[in-house]
Amino acid sequence: MNISVILTTYNSAAWLEKVLWGYAAQRYRDFELVIADDGSKPETAELIDRMRNELDLEIQHVWQEDRGFQKCRILNKAILHARHDYLVFSDGDCIPQADFLGVHAARAQRGCYLSGSYYKLPMRTSEIIGQDDIESGRCFDRTWLMAHGLPRSSKKWKLNAPPGLAPWLNRLVPTKCNFKGSNASAWMQDVLAVNGFNEDMHYGGLDREFGVRLINLGVKPVSVRYDAIVIHLDHPRGYRSAERMATNKAMRLDITRRGITRTSRGISDLLTEGYAIAEHGAAQRYLELLRA
Repeated sequence: MNISVILTTYNSAAWLEKVLWGYAAQRYRDFELVIADDGSKPETAELIDRMRNELDLEIQHVWQEDRGFQKCRILNKAILHARHDYLVFSDGDCIPQADFLGVHAARAQRGCYLSGSYYKLPMRTSEIIGQDDIESGRCFDRTWLMAHGLPRSSKKWKLNAPPGLAPWLNRLVPTKCNFKGSNASAWMQDVLAVNGFNEDMHYGGLDREFGVRLINLGVKPVSVRYDAIVIHLDHPRGYRSAERMATNKAMRLDITRRGITRTSRGISDLLTEGYAIAEHGAAQRYLELLRA
């Protein structure tokens, strides 16, 4: 199975470089990267060009002008550029473990979406991690992380659950399986059916609202919390707004109550505006089927 990995980024080239090292180290190789860039300065494009050559990665860079926080819009654009039927969503500050894509590929099934989590690191640890730490896998070892600034109070099994135990923890731990944009996957057909991400949503729960519409459509959530592992590099969140987050939550609860599946402010708006989509890509194939 071929996978399109959609990574969001914004002016975080140093963190994105570490993340790309993580994808270069993936044991599962049938994937492309689509970087959804919400208006970064030229430094990010320069990094991507360099890494594309150095790491022999297949990377598309989808950029839009910086007009404030427009993550949902750049995600929708990236979806339209994806070449493959199965989409894995993550962020440009989340380094994947070497088997991350292998887990998503192995667990993918029609009529479901997968959702994991991330292991949050403090700034000191985030800054220390280098290319060799990622390629060797030592930065996913909790003992190594604690020796480099991770608090001892951090949850153990969320990072180092034994392979035989992880599937049981996914089923038994009562954490709700919400769609998490840092670590989730879904089929292109389902993503288009709900019209992608809701561009009325600001920071705070925009991925969860997307998941609610998938569930309303009949797509079943499946947890990969304990076996699809990413570590989250620390960063400030100057765009965080309690008022906007409360508005987002109210919208999500209303969508849940009313059973809404399609947002009116999504991918269809881009198509109406004449936004160009990837030729021979998965979105083009499914949109042609929908029109037929």
